Amino acid sequence: MDKFIYKKSAGITALSASITDFKYKKHSHQEYAIGVTLRGIQHYNLNGSLQLSYQNGVMLFNPEQAHDGMAHDEEGLDYVMLYIDPQLLLEVIEKKDIVRFSTPIVYDYRIEQRILRLSNAIFSEKDEAYCSELLLSLTDSLIQTNLSTDDKKDNALIRKAKEMLHTNLENVLKLDEISKELHLSKFQFIRLFNAHTGITPYQYFLNCKIERAKQLIEKNGDIYSAVAECGFVDLTHLNKHFKSVYGTTAFEYMSHIY
Repeated sequence: MDKFIYKKSAGITALSASITDFKYKKHSHQEYAIGVTLRGIQHYNLNGSLQLSYQNGVMLFNPEQAHDGMAHDEEGLDYVMLYIDPQLLLEVIEKKDIVRFSTPIVYDYRIEQRILRLSNAIFSEKDEAYCSELLLSLTDSLIQTNLSTDDKKDNALIRKAKEMLHTNLENVLKLDEISKELHLSKFQFIRLFNAHTGITPYQYFLNCKIERAKQLIEKNGDIYSAVAECGFVDLTHLNKHFKSVYGTTAFEYMSHIY
């Protein structure tokens, strides 16, 4: 039985998941994602290479790192994940420029326990101040082992393309207009974007729409305004795409958060 439970506190979204048959489609998040495999083996492709996180494995995803995800075998998989906004993480570690995890999976008992402590606090609805203190403790241990300054800057064309995609989320993606603005053919643009991000412009655009809808649901608790503002045809359309990235429908997600 596939099960996904979300809770949010102190600007951090926590996920507790059990997967047997469900498979995440290839996607990326704007946030850092930090999690622990509790049971089974987490199987996913990241930056073109297969990753396997065994029990007690700490999984570390950078913002906009394209990946999929599934249980490795019929035994299934249990895991927890924390999604942390880049600005929040930078505030905690007192840095201005984006930092990156240098290794996708580590086996570090101290980091594992601090992730579990923070996720348990969020699910137990502990005070936000307490959750913030646990976040500081977690990031302190991450800095010592796995965070490095980002040396993989987007080139100017990709940055401009991302800005254009982000400012038109309520509309249909118009590849011709973007590629013309960048002085590229449509196919040159798709190839360049995919090479830099590991994801196609359409996949990236759809992910941005889904993530924007998630933010609006968290902010307003109004699922139908999220449908309209993000350019989805109807709630069914949003639910279908939301589930492929978050394992649960937008409607179910709202019931977890509120």
